[in-house]
Amino acid sequence: MKKKRIWTAEQKLAILKEAEEHGITATIRKHQIYGNTIYEWRQKYSTSGREGLKTPYVRTSPDVKKLEAEIRMLKEIVAEKELAIRIKDELLKKTQARYKSDEK
Repeated sequence: MKKKRIWTAEQKLAILKEAEEHGITATIRKHQIYGNTIYEWRQKYSTSGREGLKTPYVRTSPDVKKLEAEIRMLKEIVAEKELAIRIKDELLKKTQARYKSDEK
């Protein structure tokens, strides 16, 4: 199994500059990296600068991804329930206000 290479922020920045000067295709062939890697580094660099390049890639396990999806789904359900409760409360207030005005 091939060992994963770890690039320093300086190396990533140098590769990005090289890609700008000599083209992405030549750069990825020279350094034997995927084109998508260059685009990800470029995105991180444009949003977070040099600090964005320092953060290492961390692979998320399938179990964690499944749990994150479940959490998102449960949050949506809770939000829908809260909305339904608010709507019912508003309708109840209007109904009570109508009965009070009818009693007078």
